[in-house]
Amino acid sequence: MAILLALLIAAAIVFALALLVLLPNSVRICAEWERKVVLRLGRFGAVRGPGLFLLLPFVERTPFTIDLRVMTSPLRAEQTLTKDGASVSVDMIVFWAVVNAEWAALRVADYKAAVLGGAQAALRDVIGRTNLAALLSDRQAIDAYLAHTLDLQTEPWGVKVGSVQIRDIQIPVSLTDAMSRYAQAERESAARVLLAASEKTIAQNFADAAKIYESDRNGLQLRGMNMLYEVMKAGSGTVILVPSSALDAMNLGGLVSLNGVGAHP
Repeated sequence: MAILLALLIAAAIVFALALLVLLPNSVRICAEWERKVVLRLGRFGAVRGPGLFLLLPFVERTPFTIDLRVMTSPLRAEQTLTKDGASVSVDMIVFWAVVNAEWAALRVADYKAAVLGGAQAALRDVIGRTNLAALLSDRQAIDAYLAHTLDLQTEPWGVKVGSVQIRDIQIPVSLTDAMSRYAQAERESAARVLLAASEKTIAQNFADAAKIYESDRNGLQLRGMNMLYEVMKAGSGTVILVPSSALDAMNLGGLVSLNGVGAHP
């Protein structure tokens, strides 16, 4: 009886020691935003998490912990030439997240470095194929193109690119001054064209009015009287010199001194 009791005690001690040794290698805990990729004897077994789970000791292991939260990765392309030869530095930020933990762990050695490297290459490529003016004015279109291109590239890695945003485009000071002068010249040119068009319209209106007055002398007289009235409204101290022929045409020959209007032959 004593021997049996001793054997039971020894077995309990061995079992307790085995638990102490194996338990740390068997228990895993995942945060809500994490997933652990389980390899069973070197082969893919499962994706576990979140919460508490157990592994088969010495058979299963979890070498990869994947973060499923949206990542924000800032990137910068320094001194990159545009299609028309302008040197620019572009800052952008990429929003991406892992959607398939198995692919992210098994299909690419370092999915974070792969995403950043692909984004850097895509940014330099789109700068090199775009003129400076389009790069400055069509940011939203370029953002959408970069996001679509990166999403296609990272899809086999289990990564989803949500959006890309260009934050800043820096160009040399000399080029900035040249663009400012060019914009000013364009504005002045547009103003001159508008002024010329206005002058043409005014001249055409005067020509049309002259044709009307040529066939309607009464209309011409009324227009002349209205002009004199508008000028005389400015004040009693106004002196107006009007040719007598004009007064005769308006039948105002006897009113040459009215309100400071002087007639001169």
